[in-house]
Amino acid sequence: MSNVPGMSIRSILQNAPDAALRDFVGAATINVLTALNPELLTRDNLVKLAYESAEPLEMVRRKELRARLLNLLPLSKAEELGRKFGISSKGPALYDSNVLQANDRKSEATLLSFLGVVVPDRAPSFEEEPTRDVVPTYGLFEHQRRVVQRVTDILNEPPHKVVVHMPTGAGKTRTAMHIVANTLNQNSDRLVVWLAQSGELLEQAASEFEKAWSSLGSLTVPVYRFWGSYDPDIASAKAGFLVAGLSKMHALYQRDANMIMRLGDRAALTVIDEAHQAIAPTYKSIISYLHEKKPRNALLGLTATPGRTWADIDADSELSKFFDNRKVTLEVEGYTNPVQYLIDEGYLARPTFETLNAEAGLKLTENDIRELADQHEIPTSVLEQLASNDQRNIKIITVAEKMKARHSRIIIFAATVAHAHLISSVLALRGTRSFVVTGFTDKTTRERVITKFKSADPEPVILCNFGVLTTGFDAPKTSAAIIARPTRSLVLYSQMVGRAIRGPRAGGNATAEIVTVVDPQLPGFGSIADAFTNWEDVWNDA
Repeated sequence: MSNVPGMSIRSILQNAPDAALRDFVGAATINVLTALNPELLTRDNLVKLAYESAEPLEMVRRKELRARLLNLLPLSKAEELGRKFGISSKGPALYDSNVLQANDRKSEATLLSFLGVVVPDRAPSFEEEPTRDVVPTYGLFEHQRRVVQRVTDILNEPPHKVVVHMPTGAGKTRTAMHIVANTLNQNSDRLVVWLAQSGELLEQAASEFEKAWSSLGSLTVPVYRFWGSYDPDIASAKAGFLVAGLSKMHALYQRDANMIMRLGDRAALTVIDEAHQAIAPTYKSIISYLHEKKPRNALLGLTATPGRTWADIDADSELSKFFDNRKVTLEVEGYTNPVQYLIDEGYLARPTFETLNAEAGLKLTENDIRELADQHEIPTSVLEQLASNDQRNIKIITVAEKMKARHSRIIIFAATVAHAHLISSVLALRGTRSFVVTGFTDKTTRERVITKFKSADPEPVILCNFGVLTTGFDAPKTSAAIIARPTRSLVLYSQMVGRAIRGPRAGGNATAEIVTVVDPQLPGFGSIADAFTNWEDVWNDA
């Protein structure tokens, strides 16, 4: 036994003298048994009584029991334990040392190990610390808390509306949910209406609210999903959280404008995700009705890019005017641009931006040229030309296959639906796990594909898509993106980049790689920092 490290509590008691065992069991127990069943006071029963007199953890953690137990150690084991605590003296020196006072975590762990005591999950600590941090289950970072406070102050003052401008990946939705929860906690008989355009954004909002409210809420509230095939009884939605698709709200407005007015009576707060949608003629009236029906109704816009375009100053000014030039921007002392702060602190991945020169040899018609000049987006006819260009596609496939050696999750933004399928099918035939998601993908298939993409499987996966996944798509381990869809919209470009730049503090990656396919005859972008500050001149012209 002397060569075996440590000594179990049961072994200590089994080797103890009878008198010491009786003392360990305690006079009260001995006296009761002497009176009732003296025949039970055998040595084996004394060992059993001693061992069961307290839980093993209690014997270690209660000072008086610990002292009695360690005093039963054979000399050789006492010296062995002394050496673990750095005590070289023999005999009584051990018991005068901090071994018997071992109530700090490190000393306790040493003693538990020596005695062979396994600490069960959630075991109570020996002694509660006088100060302990309690971590919130739905907390905010300091920069997010500042945004919540500033927004709350502004919404409390007429005209009760503001846009929150936070970079992609900075936690706009999480930050907004604190404002939503505060509103519902203070207005338990009212609605919060959350508006967005895509199904991904809407489901993200509904799911995120359920998660947030379980920590931040003070009462039970219903969540109404009102988009796509979801069709709850809106007339009965008088309190709670209503997540509504803009197109479905527009259809309701055309069918029953009074219903929108009634919702305005109930809506303490309306949130418009991707706030640049607010001034679209189709939706502007609906948002105004919800916000203006009652004097204190509040309107909150959320965006990473508080403008509708890259260069249309009039459209961007209209959005600024709609929100009364009120905007809360994520600001960090010592940084002119918060994107750099978020990268430095690990909230966003540190991106590298590369260009892939396609030289597709576009043949632009006069009509194409006019559309490029007049519209805010690339004409469909031009996108179709790019999608069918062999040289361009070979370059995209080649760079994607090289990138999978460095990344396990890559997303490709294709020029058209057919383009997404083309790229994916060729990659798959060449041995790459590749999937497609477009607006035509049915819900079941989409969910299955996205689940595979989000899985922890280390095998590289490439997800090709068109028209979806630019917003509301949360796959933090995505560390690379190939933007093969040209766009004049800095909003859209920023959203595509945002899918790959979650940082380690947000469950993502330290670095990200963004490859933008450049077609020399078309406009392009290359920096999320530039995207963040592009519209500042518009909003500052109050």
